[in-house]
Amino acid sequence: MLRKFGKRIFTAFTAIVVMLLSTPIVFAAETIPAGESYSKAIFAVGAMLAAGIAIGVGAVGAGLGIGTAASGACSAVGRNPGVQGKIMMTMLVGMAMAESIAIYALVVSLVLLYANPYMRYFLG
Repeated sequence: MLRKFGKRIFTAFTAIVVMLLSTPIVFAAETIPAGESYSKAIFAVGAMLAAGIAIGVGAVGAGLGIGTAASGACSAVGRNPGVQGKIMMTMLVGMAMAESIAIYALVVSLVLLYANPYMRYFLG
């Protein structure tokens, strides 16, 4: 029973992913004048998807890192409240390092969207 349910969930998930990935290409194709190449639209859609994935993974990673740092700091202060100042300082530095990953992901996604270095190779 569980195996059959798992197959149905996998099939539904795969169908949703295919629809989400193909929809931007279909709508981008409507904006291309007749006789033009689809390479520009496909390249733009690929850049948009890559930018979304980059910022999504970067934000999830930063969120996990910050959550882990805060959890560890709360546990440490609960065990030894006398060293709260040192623990807080170390926690804030760790959170800043984790947040820098999200900022790097944002920079990568903005470069992919607005200053893509590979555009000249694909679009002539």
